[in-house]
Amino acid sequence: MAFWKCKQKEFEKTIRIIKENPGIRPAELARKLGVSRSTVIRRLPALEEAGFLLYEDERGGLYPYRKGKEK
Repeated sequence: MAFWKCKQKEFEKTIRIIKENPGIRPAELARKLGVSRSTVIRRLPALEEAGFLLYEDERGGLYPYRKGKEK
């Protein structure tokens, strides 16, 4: 079983918060999740592996990826 399968609920919560707060920075996301900023940073590659695609703007804001809709 892939690591991300064990974390599916946490990943879905993370994505939900990002969708509700487009442009959220990792520190604010960490606060909303109740985890450290480093935990959020470590989870980002695993989110991608799990199929949750994000993009980051030049200021570090996180957005759900939508093909053809980048800012």
